Amino acid sequence: MAPDPSHRTIAHEVHKAYMECALIQARLSPPASNKFCVGAVLVDADKNEILSTGYSLELGRDRPGDPGSTHAEHCCFIKVAEQNGVSDGQVLEVLPQNTVLYTTMEPCNQRLSGNRTCVERILKLKDKIKLVVIGIPEPGIFIALNEGRKRLEDAGVTVFQIEGMQDRILKASTAGHERRG
Repeated sequence: MAPDPSHRTIAHEVHKAYMECALIQARLSPPASNKFCVGAVLVDADKNEILSTGYSLELGRDRPGDPGSTHAEHCCFIKVAEQNGVSDGQVLEVLPQNTVLYTTMEPCNQRLSGNRTCVERILKLKDKIKLVVIGIPEPGIFIALNEGRKRLEDAGVTVFQIEGMQDRILKASTAGHERRG
């Protein structure tokens, strides 16, 4: 499915380039058998400008109140908040009106850690984030059925998947899942 007309300021080729940037971020995430390596990029679509990037576990362990399992999307939100001198909970106040989130994997709708899900975070920002571009659906390795995409779409957020990158994204996402031995 193509992006809706309100986001036509970004050409399809540019959407793909931003997903390539997210894939670079995913490869920075430390591989582990108990998580996915996800990368994300937050973009001001009107200016065609990257606001922030993030990857799984980039932030968190040294942050008060965070056990160190910060997802890529949340890292993007934290960075934008810090750049603008507001708290993580106030990021809505500083996001541009036409913000697009690129993430190599469908945003989580359930967290085994008990932390707030990426879908919940995005829904709190849906007045500014009306488009989420994903690389792949979440594989059913840890959560049997992730309905993150459905929940976002049901709330009015457009979600579409970039085609042609799935194999590379899946390989990066599951780094550390290989059996040794």
